[in-house]
Formats: sequence, structure tokens, C-alpha cells
Amino acid sequence: MKKVNVLYWIFTGLVAVMMGVGTIPNILSVPDAVALFDHLGYPAYLLPFLGVAKLLGVIAILVPGFPRIKEWAYAGLAYDLAGAMYSSIAVGDPVIGWIFLLIGFGLIAGSYIYHHKRQKAAPLGQAKLHAPV
Repeated sequence: MKKVNVLYWIFTGLVAVMMGVGTIPNILSVPDAVALFDHLGYPAYLLPFLGVAKLLGVIAILVPGFPRIKEWAYAGLAYDLAGAMYSSIAVGDPVIGWIFLLIGFGLIAGSYIYHHKRQKAAPLGQAKLHAPV
């Protein structure tokens, strides 16, 4: 169980950092973020919405409990990366830029997998503690 917890927190921490780094510039509509959105062909008013959504997703995967919300958060973060990758491909960005997005997919998958391994292992451990002697 300890190995599962350690791997879960490594993957989840990396996802939180990767996704969380872009939230504040998006929320504040920093000029570099606006320039990227212009390059991709999206309106700037979408930036704060995506920033807040990503921030809420990161918070949801970090806070213990709330398994249904975590499922939605993992899905939302994966959709965000999928949309970013599709947009990057659509505007003809170089393939080298996709590596960061592919790493993001791997991190989200690792966090998600180990989240479920933790869920499966937890009831067994709790059941042993509460079993009659």
C-alpha cells in the first residue's frame, strides 16, 4: 500500500504542478497567454474560464475524498490536454511541442490508475482493522 501511495502522490503532484502552472496566467489573461490563444484561433475571453476550470480540477484531485468529483476532474484535465493537442495539430505547430502534452497524458493516466489502486486497497485495510477478534 505504501508503494501505491507514494506513486499516486508523485503522479498527482506532477499533474498538479503541470496543470496548475498555467492557471494563474490564464485567469489573469496575461499577454503571453492571450497571444497563444490568438495563435490557436480562440477568443481571449475563454482564458479565465479555462484557468478557473483547471484550477478547480487540480484542487479536486488533491483534496482527499469526493471520488465522483475526482472522476470528473480527471476527465476535465484530460479533455483540456486533448483540446490543446488537437488545436496545436490544427494550426500546424511542430511535433516537438506535442511531447509536453503526451507527458501530461501519461501523468494524468498514472495518477488516475494509482488513485483507483488506492481506492481498492483502502477498504481491505480498513476491514482488517474492524474485523472481530
